[in-house]
Amino acid sequence: MAELSKVACQVMWNRLISIVEEQAQALVRTAFSTSVREAGDLSAGVYNAEGQMLAQAVTGTPGHVNAMADAVPHFIRRLGRDNILEGDAYITNDPWEGTGHLHDITVVTPSFHQGQLAGFFACTAHIVDIGGRGFGADANSVYEEGLYIPILKFFDKGVVDQTLIRIIRGNVREPDQVVGDVYALATCNEIGHRRLIDMMKEFHLTDLQGISDFILTHSREATLARIAALPRATATGQMQIDGYDREIDLCVTLTIESDRVLCDWAGTSGVDKKGINVPLVYTKAYACYALKCAIAPDIPNNAASLAPFEITAPENSIVNALHPAPVALRHVIGHMLPDTIYNALDQILPHTVPAEGAGCLCNFQVSLRPRSDAPAPLDARRAEVLMFNSGGSGARPSLDGMSATAFPSGVMTMPVEATEQVGPVIIWRKELRPDSGGAGQFRGGLGQYMEVGARDGHEFDIQAMFDRVNHPALGRHGGAPGAATTIGQDDGTAMKGKGKQFVPHGRKVMMAFPGGAGYGAPDLRDPALVQRDLALGYISKETARNVYGLTTLQIADAIAAAMNGDDI
Repeated sequence: MAELSKVACQVMWNRLISIVEEQAQALVRTAFSTSVREAGDLSAGVYNAEGQMLAQAVTGTPGHVNAMADAVPHFIRRLGRDNILEGDAYITNDPWEGTGHLHDITVVTPSFHQGQLAGFFACTAHIVDIGGRGFGADANSVYEEGLYIPILKFFDKGVVDQTLIRIIRGNVREPDQVVGDVYALATCNEIGHRRLIDMMKEFHLTDLQGISDFILTHSREATLARIAALPRATATGQMQIDGYDREIDLCVTLTIESDRVLCDWAGTSGVDKKGINVPLVYTKAYACYALKCAIAPDIPNNAASLAPFEITAPENSIVNALHPAPVALRHVIGHMLPDTIYNALDQILPHTVPAEGAGCLCNFQVSLRPRSDAPAPLDARRAEVLMFNSGGSGARPSLDGMSATAFPSGVMTMPVEATEQVGPVIIWRKELRPDSGGAGQFRGGLGQYMEVGARDGHEFDIQAMFDRVNHPALGRHGGAPGAATTIGQDDGTAMKGKGKQFVPHGRKVMMAFPGGAGYGAPDLRDPALVQRDLALGYISKETARNVYGLTTLQIADAIAAAMNGDDI
């Protein structure tokens, strides 16, 4: 590496990023689950021979990739270096040594060049079913939540472990889909390996030590420089959220030192009886992501740029749940952690971070079956359908929040058309929810309306995975809260925000997903922006008049512009 210039090193760094992005896109193209193909609920990365992450794909979620950054060293430790061989591929869904719950399968593949271990490729994908109680919070321990796969070999020197495949197929409801996803994970790693070897040959590299040192050194120095420029301060942040059957308090103390940022979750609620607990690896993933977004967003994500952010939490708190705590819906809590951190960081770096948003994804899984109250049609069938959806993100210090956009996860909303192809489910309505974004100088992003039912002859259970029912997103610096989540059946039957609930034949589930909160006082908002919101249907006439103070003439002008298709 000594003879290569900094320019060549930078070219190779960029090449590694493009390699892992191709790796991720290969997973998207070959995966069976809609959560991967349509929502991008995955991660991909390349690691050096010591298991340090060098680059991550742009496609994917921070919860997966940042947790996976800690996972590869577990693989090396469990397997032993002498047992890492060319042609191998390794697998796990261990929540504490993978990415936080059993529904995420991680595959790690060693990359050999000229007979020597050069590094590793790793990828993770959320699979629709892993057996057990299904994707929901109802389990009382991890043993009820599905099939547990310890760190072991999936490929042994190129030979597939068929016993493992039979065990997986015998324990899940959608065996073809799950096994197909496992093979897709291994395949995308192989594509990354091929591209890496091409690069090594092109630059005449025998190993990755030199480029690894270059990436990690420059990332560490750049991150430390950003931290050094910050004020030395300590602040605390709190947030209360719905929980399962009791409210959850999230508490964080943030301390900025000259060469690191400490994030301590002491004071947070203890482990819950139901599956909303978070392994520390997932807490670290989203806490680091929140801090990097605010402090060093343009520095590429790798082991060195993550290292200065030190995350601690008391054992058996809900953000450091130990085995065998149920953890299936760890994202419901984990996705709320960035907003809690920002409640503290706003005190140190005012006008830097957004207002609170919807936080956790608005997910639900539908388990469909032939109706039981009367004879079902011959074509009625069982199916598992998972839908990823988003509420609104919080308004930013100088911009409105984004509507129906998942922050912090970055998971994409699934198209209705793709969802309805998976099983006999019908999405009767899916549209933006007016007036759900909190008012402010900058408005919060809008949530969504959704109405879901089944095709004739089917009944179903719905696993609700929502929050912000009783605790909507709060505004910042005078901004108003976003709208809360609501859920119920079309006949008025009330439903819970979390848990498995039966929906009889012919009924629909009516959902309204939460909006992001506003930033700054509403009376500071530019009247032209209020008129534009009204013309686009983002707010009602009542909100334009009563909250933002628009006159009758201004309202009439906005409505006329909307009817004429004029740009405001």
